[in-house]
Amino acid sequence: MNFSLKQLEAFIWVADLGSFKQAADRLNTTQPNISSRIFKLEEALNVTLMERDAGSVRLTSKGQELLKHAREVLQKSEALLVAADETLLYDGTLRLGVTEMIVHTWLRDFLKALRDNYPNITVELKVDLSVNLKKELFSRSIDLAFQNGPFQTRTTGSQDLGSYPWIWVASPSLGFDASGKISLKDLSKHSILTHARDTKAYSDIEEHFVAQRNIKPRLVPSSNLASCLHMTVDGLGVATLPASMVRRELESGELIELNYNWAPEPLSFLARYDLQKSPHYVDVAARLAHKIAFEFLDSR
Repeated sequence: MNFSLKQLEAFIWVADLGSFKQAADRLNTTQPNISSRIFKLEEALNVTLMERDAGSVRLTSKGQELLKHAREVLQKSEALLVAADETLLYDGTLRLGVTEMIVHTWLRDFLKALRDNYPNITVELKVDLSVNLKKELFSRSIDLAFQNGPFQTRTTGSQDLGSYPWIWVASPSLGFDASGKISLKDLSKHSILTHARDTKAYSDIEEHFVAQRNIKPRLVPSSNLASCLHMTVDGLGVATLPASMVRRELESGELIELNYNWAPEPLSFLARYDLQKSPHYVDVAARLAHKIAFEFLDSR
């Protein structure tokens, strides 16, 4: 056989991303290396796979036909690793996108378990809002996203990562009675610290308070939940935060839970990915995340 798996891999990524440069970035190599692999593959197969024009890439009709077969060859090679049941043979880079809430709960456990079971998989981590991770996932800038809904667009691969309720919390220095019910009027005496404007939690909070026409609390959004938590501990306002994220502060007495009769809808998380195009280890990582996430939730 006069071609290699690396050449097929380069062909697939150039076809999927429409760019030699992006394919080179994805495969941690240089653009000349990608060009060389494509040229040698075309030479070995005696076909023209793609047309290059002013930086753009377009598959030829033969390239479109052979792309399907190239995917099948790589999938068969991955199936060989699965059949061998040898995790040391898994090798690659997992580009993982997560929301901040995952960072503050079970991400460390997941990364440790992935390293222990699949030591040759390297993780490149991106932390961002769910709405941004969706864009990264569908542009194939990341392989796998641990993100919360709502999900307007389905993916071919997904694993349930559980549901995470919000609770209202405040510093004891604000003088709330933790044992009694809190009214909207009580809350509105302080700034309401929230997640970023383009999140579902912010929309829920805004809609809830807009319905209360006689009281207009001051909403203070933050794209960083950790900063929101620290501001709450420092008595700069009251906040609704994921219960699993503030457990330590509640146990230490830095925060108290407020008995208010409403909270945003719980965060429902999925591990989302392209099952049809992604390397097999992406599916492996998603299934491991499912296991770790529910072990975390069961321990609470």
